Amino acid sequence: MLGLNRSTYYYKPAGESELNLHLMRLIDEQYLRTPFYGWPRVTAYLQRQGYAVNHKRVQRLMQVMGIQAIYPRPKTTVRSPEHKVYPYLLRNLAITRRCQVWSSDITYVPMPRGFMYLVAIIDWYSRYVIAWQLSNTLDGGFCLDTLRHALQLGTPEIFNTDQGVQFTATAYTSCLEEAGIRISMDGRGRALDNIFVERLWRSVKYEDLYLKDYPTVPALASGLKHYFDFYNQERLHQSLNYRTPAEVHRAVQDQERPGADSLTPARPLSPTATTFCQDGRFSSFSISDEKSAIDCTQGP
Repeated sequence: MLGLNRSTYYYKPAGESELNLHLMRLIDEQYLRTPFYGWPRVTAYLQRQGYAVNHKRVQRLMQVMGIQAIYPRPKTTVRSPEHKVYPYLLRNLAITRRCQVWSSDITYVPMPRGFMYLVAIIDWYSRYVIAWQLSNTLDGGFCLDTLRHALQLGTPEIFNTDQGVQFTATAYTSCLEEAGIRISMDGRGRALDNIFVERLWRSVKYEDLYLKDYPTVPALASGLKHYFDFYNQERLHQSLNYRTPAEVHRAVQDQERPGADSLTPARPLSPTATTFCQDGRFSSFSISDEKSAIDCTQGP
């Protein structure tokens, strides 16, 4: 677990000008509504709102935010030759059990005076958020840290991501392969390939981030910890027959372990931890639950 560094309470998130931050907030909100909008439509949308922006500015801001339009079919792309491309393994696959498929993704987090990035790992069957982390950079370190901590709690059969450089990096894929996990990657720009994480981001933003506008990084980290606890333990999901992710995860675990005692309500493994990494990158890390509620081993 990462240690708490008191100096992080004075940390300022990555920033842009006040106008650019406002534009990025508008882009983020519009992207949740219309993820198929590329920079031409986003530019037109902002201009219709009365902002004198050109496509170069919008392209740059979307790049900083780490977002691109999604499409119903792959776009032609030039992939990094040193990064292996993995097939998408989930097409027509029936998701029938927990820890069959885990998935991860990154989203942009707007703040009143800056922004952060959030990565999360979710179980497809139960919708359980296993681990998450904040960072003020898009380098792959915080994604790899989150993966390593999640793998301390269990091992999925398949791990799915998009083709972002954070996930195609050799260090990341090697970590999965060494654990005996099959790697699946979305088609670049494809809609619906990672739909459960996309739905998670929509919930996080509309139910928490946009409503609370956390003013500082510690407040953001603390608020997200409370939200993910709520999401896992209390939020009813229509797709889960109005049960919570924790209830589904524990119910399946009880079925896999005949005679096992009913689990008590899950507790956070530890408080959200914040730290400065050696390279100066800020991150905030949290595991969503204790090991017994996420253990993916099979019962007798």
